[in-house]
Amino acid sequence: MRRRITKAARAAGRDPSDITLTAVSKQQPDAAVQAALDAGQRVFGENRVQEAQGRWSERRAALADLQLRLIGPLQSNKAGDALALFDVIETLDRDKLARALAEAGLKAGLRPRVLVQINTGEEPQKAGVPPPEADAFIARVRAEYDFDLQGLMCIPPAGDEPAMHFALLSRIAARNGLAVLSMGMSGDYETAVRFGATHVRVGSGLFGARPAPDRP
Repeated sequence: MRRRITKAARAAGRDPSDITLTAVSKQQPDAAVQAALDAGQRVFGENRVQEAQGRWSERRAALADLQLRLIGPLQSNKAGDALALFDVIETLDRDKLARALAEAGLKAGLRPRVLVQINTGEEPQKAGVPPPEADAFIARVRAEYDFDLQGLMCIPPAGDEPAMHFALLSRIAARNGLAVLSMGMSGDYETAVRFGATHVRVGSGLFGARPAPDRP
């Protein structure tokens, strides 16, 4: 996986060291996650706060260089738990959540590190700020909250050509002076690198397909 990222970066005239591989460990067996840790992987993405707490709370103390990134939707009432566990929250997408994170940060003495999630396909069932509202939302977050706002994240619609969504996210980031672009997953991360991704989120490409959930 790292070799392929390096090849894609060099083909795009980029430094491979500027691209971080985020291993998406959600719903993966613990043995598979431990194998990734043993191989040196230290940046992981999780979708749910509760699942991540069970997997990572004890490992946190033993791994000083571990970085956890929340890449799934966050409920406002889980803001405190999320800040306590995750280094970066990639899915800030509404004012209510921004207020909850700000309050949780004040209470814990933490400055939230966040990305704004953009719904590049404007899908009604998907989280994220619609592109026409992105600039105003980013400006509000900067004006009203003491966040470390680092960049943007997106998940292109299934079946769409991802390049146009990655290009759109790059344009929004550029005009707002944001450096971090979390985009690209197992099937399209090489395309995302071409369009400026700084973080690619890879799950099945590293771990294989997620196990089917147990059924009664």
